[in-house]
Formats: sequence, structure tokens, C-alpha cells
Amino acid sequence: MTNLISRLFGAFASMAFPSIIQSFINRVYVALFHIDLSEFEESKNFTTLNKLFTRRLKQLRIFDTTPNVLISPTDSRITESATTSKHKALQIKGMEYDINELLGEKIPQDMEFSYINLYLSPRDYHRYHAPCDMYIEEIRYFGGELLPVHIPALKKFNNLFIRNERVVLKAKMYNGKTIYFVAVGALNVGSIVFHCEPKIHTNAKKGNETYTYASPIAIQKGEELGMFNMGSTIVLFIEDFTPQIQSGDKVRYAQNLGTLA
Repeated sequence: MTNLISRLFGAFASMAFPSIIQSFINRVYVALFHIDLSEFEESKNFTTLNKLFTRRLKQLRIFDTTPNVLISPTDSRITESATTSKHKALQIKGMEYDINELLGEKIPQDMEFSYINLYLSPRDYHRYHAPCDMYIEEIRYFGGELLPVHIPALKKFNNLFIRNERVVLKAKMYNGKTIYFVAVGALNVGSIVFHCEPKIHTNAKKGNETYTYASPIAIQKGEELGMFNMGSTIVLFIEDFTPQIQSGDKVRYAQNLGTLA
């Protein structure tokens, strides 16, 4: 049912109403969620609600270009940040899940990761960017539910990230270490878009798919990777990482999150 609701909402959000009506819809949405448009076009300039959701920055933000500095890929709130233990991670305090199931891969027993859960609310900028130089080796799409991913839902549903539709990027960083970039779908997310792989079509009643690249796809730090059509969650798993943030922090795209070994 949540998938159907999301498809219907996606259809509504993609509909271009007469300019007077569309301008009103946009103003209501901006007021309802207290959206700061100071870095974006005025709300009246967006011809659909979806274009307002997926608004671009008028000017990209400045970030630290030092190779071992990891930057936030999104404007979001960190709901959890810790280190995996025996391949377990937290979706929220007291709610553990197996990262092998989430990633669709059996991780070597002696390999653990730092992880960061980044929740994008309906008010946030919905595009996501590379947190470091990435060399994408594989992209995996997993079909699933579209349950909400806000704090009450994280506390209610076990294995929420695993149950929901998601796209997993497996990549190497400049130092040869591994990073996983996981985009988790949610209620009213009409689609998850990755510019580097246009064959991915989410919320489309499809089975799981894997795309492997003999020559890895090179993405530069700060480069736009894609976007959500509404708020959702990004989960990062980073090998040999020292965080400078903690659970509960509000972060912005381009902000430093910590350093790589």
C-alpha cells in the first residue's frame, strides 16, 4: 500500500497545474515545512511540486578539497553514527540490523566500518553528492517497501532499511579503502535517481538488479550523484574513518564529517 501511495503522490507532484494554482501549492509546501529558499530560486519559479522538491542550489557550496576529508553528501540530520560490531549497525538506538543483508554482500569477518545515517526531512535539499572521490565498482538495486524513515518509524519497524527499497553503491576511495553509499527509499519517494546509472528505475515493481563496471565510474568529491523525489535517508559505511560528528547533529552538504586514514 505504501508503494501505491508513493506512486500516486509522485504523479501528483509531477503534475504541472496552472501557474496561479501551482504557485499557491508551492507556497503552502514551503510554509508548511519552513523551507529556507535563500540558496534557491523563488517558489513561484517551480512549475511542479517535484521540481521544488528536487531544486538545485543556485551556487555550489565551497568544501575542503583535502583528499582524506569526508564531506556530508546531504543536508540532513544524523540519526546514528557509530562503528559496526560483528557486522551489526543501528537504524536507531536499540534497533540493530545486519549490514550484510542491507548491502547484499557477505563482508569479511575481520572487516568493520564506521557508519553514518543521514535523514533528509521534507524541508531539506533533496540532491546528494559524493562525500569523497569515489570509484564506483558496482551498483545494486533492491526492491522493497516504502515505509517512512523518520524517527518514530525507525523506533517502530525492525530492519526498516532492509525492508525498504534501496540502491547500494560500492566504491573505492583515493586510498584504496571501501565506501558504501546507500540510498534508502521512503514513503512518498517517487524515485531514487543516480545520474551515473540511468537504467535504475525505482518504485517500479521491479526485481533486484546489479550493475558491475569493469572500469570503475570515477566521481569527484562534491559532484552531484543524484536525488530523491522527497525526503529519505542516506547511509554511509566507511572503512578506516575517524568521525568529527555525532548522533543528533544537523549537517549540510559540503560540511566536514571527519577524516580517512
